Amino acid sequence: MTSQSSGRRRVAFQGELGSYSDEAASKFFGEEFEPLPQRTLPAVFNAVESQRADAGVIPVENSIEGSVGEAYDLLLSTGLRVIGEVYVRVVHCLIGLPNSDLSTVRKVYSHPQALGQCRSWIAMTGYEPISFYDTAGAVRYVRESGDPACAAIASERAARIYGLKVLARGIEDYGRNYTRFLVVGREPPQAAQRTKTTVIFSVSHKPGALYRALGPLAERGINLTKIESRPTRARPWQYHFFVDLEGSVEEERVRGALAELANHTLFIKVLGSYPMAQLEDLD
Repeated sequence: MTSQSSGRRRVAFQGELGSYSDEAASKFFGEEFEPLPQRTLPAVFNAVESQRADAGVIPVENSIEGSVGEAYDLLLSTGLRVIGEVYVRVVHCLIGLPNSDLSTVRKVYSHPQALGQCRSWIAMTGYEPISFYDTAGAVRYVRESGDPACAAIASERAARIYGLKVLARGIEDYGRNYTRFLVVGREPPQAAQRTKTTVIFSVSHKPGALYRALGPLAERGINLTKIESRPTRARPWQYHFFVDLEGSVEEERVRGALAELANHTLFIKVLGSYPMAQLEDLD
C-alpha cells in the first residue's frame, strides 16, 4: 500500500528508529507518518528521488559541532526541493544494558557528531569512544552485544525503543545543543507567514566577487540567516556558497535580488522557499 492510498506520508531519514533524525521527522510531520530508516544520507535522497518516500529529513548543522558537509554536498546535486526545516533539542544519554552501570562501561559507541558533542564528558570518564553510523543504531548494537562493558550515546527515546537503561542524562558538553534539519521533497510546500529561502551559488575567483554578489540582498534589506562555503571539487580553493535568507521567491523584492545576484555568479540554484522554524524552547 502506498503512502497516498493509506493517507500516511512515507518519510526517509538516516539512522534507525529512535535516532534524532527520526525525532525530527516526528516533530515536523506528527506521529502519523510511515518511517523509512536509511543507512546513509545518499540513501535518503535516493529514496525520495525514486518516489519510494514522499519526503526526507536530513541534518545540516549542529549548534556545537557545526555543519554536516555531506548533507550540503548532496543538496548541490539533487533535484529535490527544500520544503521545510525543524530544530531538535539534543539531550544525549549514556545507554547500557539493564545489568550495566557506570562502573562496568568501558566502550562507548555513537555517531561521530554525538561523540564530538560529548567529547569532554567522555574524556572525563575515561571511556573509549567508538564511531558508529548512527546513534540509535549504536543502542541496538549494544543490546545485541549483550556486553555490560558496552554503552551507547543516544536519545532517551532510543533507550525506550530498544528496552535499554539510561545510565546518565544530559552528558553533552554544552546545554544549548540543537540540530537543524531540512526536509526535502518533490513538491513545493504550502505558503507560510514567515518564510526562508535557500540558495546555492558560486562566483569568480576575483577580489570583491562575493561582495558584489551579496550586494543586491543588502540593498533590498533582505536578512541572511546563514552562509556556508563548500569546495566546488572542480578546482582547488574555489567554493560554492550556501545562503539562507528571510523571505520567499514569491516576493518581488526577493525575486529581484536573486535575479541581480545571478548576474554576478558563475552558477546559481534556488533550493526552495519554505516555512521558517522557530527555536521555541531556546533557553
